[in-house]
Amino acid sequence: MATVTRAFLSLLLLAACSRRSSQHSSPPTDPNRPPGTVLTAEDIQRSPGQTLEQLLLARVPGMTLTRAPDGHAVLHLRGTTTLLGDEEPLFVVDGIPLGPNAANLAAIDPHDIQT
Repeated sequence: MATVTRAFLSLLLLAACSRRSSQHSSPPTDPNRPPGTVLTAEDIQRSPGQTLEQLLLARVPGMTLTRAPDGHAVLHLRGTTTLLGDEEPLFVVDGIPLGPNAANLAAIDPHDIQT
């Protein structure tokens, strides 16, 4: 009975996770584009007058911003906890990782970003 139950649950899981084809499917992703949300220089130029924090909040799904007592921004993804660990995003600007928090974002002029 245990084997039958495991097989049945596996089939249910596969059926629940399978992708249904439809006319409204999302466009194929570019295999050369890195995973996650990418904010390009063109995106920044289309939104003049906004800070980097504002641009990220508008573009990244599930991102929230809070202020620490010293005033620097703390950005989180998907609330206060995630399944895989740290909820703080990794920021890479022009190929350079900024570290585990968003304290450095306020010092960056969005128009200085090239990629």
